[in-house]
Amino acid sequence: MAVDEILEVTLAGGRDAPGHARIALHGLNGSLAELRQAVTLLVSELVTNAVKHAGAGPDRTVCVKLDSSADRVRVEVIDEGPGFDPHSRRRIAPREDGFGLSLVDQLSDRWGVEVDDETRVWFEIDRKNA
Repeated sequence: MAVDEILEVTLAGGRDAPGHARIALHGLNGSLAELRQAVTLLVSELVTNAVKHAGAGPDRTVCVKLDSSADRVRVEVIDEGPGFDPHSRRRIAPREDGFGLSLVDQLSDRWGVEVDDETRVWFEIDRKNA
């Protein structure tokens, strides 16, 4: 059974941010277990979206929060961008939009967007054997 772990890291934005987020995930001591590849891919995609679509350049930050428990893994990627409403958007077109949100939709059990003073895109993946 995986142990509970929490990770919170604030990264400088810009093109290196997705790689730095992936490196930060390596600091977890096994709590991701069989979900490591999916979580790493989705974190990388959401941080990339923060850089590309929310203007998280080197002068801004992106925060990644991860909470891994026996039941699920929850990740939040927070940026200073204007946000978006995933329900009012047109259908996701991977060729134009990239694969980020399409992958989040396919690989997570739940996901959403919260916008106030910042934008928080989150996802959860349930542990099937919990």
